[in-house]
Amino acid sequence: MLKAEYKTRSLVPQDVIEAVSFEQPELKEGQVLLEMLAAPINPSDVLTLTGQYGILPPLPAIGGNEGVAKVVEHGLNVSSPDIGQTVLIPISLGSWSSHIVADAKALISLPNGVDPIQMSMITINPPTASLMLSEFVDLQKGDWVIQNAANSGVGSYLIKLAKLRGFRTVNVVRRESLIEPLLTAGADVVLVDGIIDGLNLAKRVKAATNSADIKLGIDAVGGNATDRLGETLCDGATLVNYGAMSGEPCSIAPTLIIFKDITVRGFWLAKWFKTSTPEQQKEVFGTIIGLIVTGKLSAPIHATYPIKDIKQAVAEAASGKRNGKVVMVKE
Repeated sequence: MLKAEYKTRSLVPQDVIEAVSFEQPELKEGQVLLEMLAAPINPSDVLTLTGQYGILPPLPAIGGNEGVAKVVEHGLNVSSPDIGQTVLIPISLGSWSSHIVADAKALISLPNGVDPIQMSMITINPPTASLMLSEFVDLQKGDWVIQNAANSGVGSYLIKLAKLRGFRTVNVVRRESLIEPLLTAGADVVLVDGIIDGLNLAKRVKAATNSADIKLGIDAVGGNATDRLGETLCDGATLVNYGAMSGEPCSIAPTLIIFKDITVRGFWLAKWFKTSTPEQQKEVFGTIIGLIVTGKLSAPIHATYPIKDIKQAVAEAASGKRNGKVVMVKE
């Protein structure tokens, strides 16, 4: 049995985490033993290792915050979920571990026989993309949405969810090699950020969308990228920031806020979990699970690694050069 443990934090995240062996723990009454099937490495996981995320667990800690597992052993007075049942790994238990002890009553069963890698990513990125499309602007079929970091996990889900809802997307990326994969994935427009052939992003977006009014912008980068996204929006539009991949504070010109009446909002899924009702959560996750089961929703996978290769996996996830998600998998 192996777990990916860290005892300190560092701006070089792969330096602080390592695969550590452990003995099978004894199960208490009401507990089950889970065998991890798949657990992704999200940007928030990397920021947790560097100490830059909004919630930091006490040290030492096991990395990972979502994933799927199967039940392999029952403790006393446990009858469900059944042995062999696929379940969500509860948040905060540390999903980068070959085996995990969990309270049986806290487990959410998932359909067996569905790709565990795709199912492992349902807790964070898909609801983030879904809620940002619905919670800030009343979009109608045919409306445009613009996002940067469009090749990220959230970005890839947003493209697919927007298309399923009848919205059109402008997707901003950092390099030309990402254009074709995103178009193949369903993106309507893909543009490289910055000034190209003497034209800034706003002018190129205007040409690509036939001067459409873009009411919603979604920013994962921060820094000057926030301002460039704001320039593409119509009067009265909303700009939602959910990340700071640049490592810099969001920068937006006062003229955009004053003269275009741009509203800047923030989104953090952890806060939504605290304020939403169980019924709202059930509706969002029920929809996402149904789309994954039917093959209508998926995310690109860059690479998979076993727990023993956690340092390489974290370095790959943090590099910014991947074209999809890095996922920890069963040995």
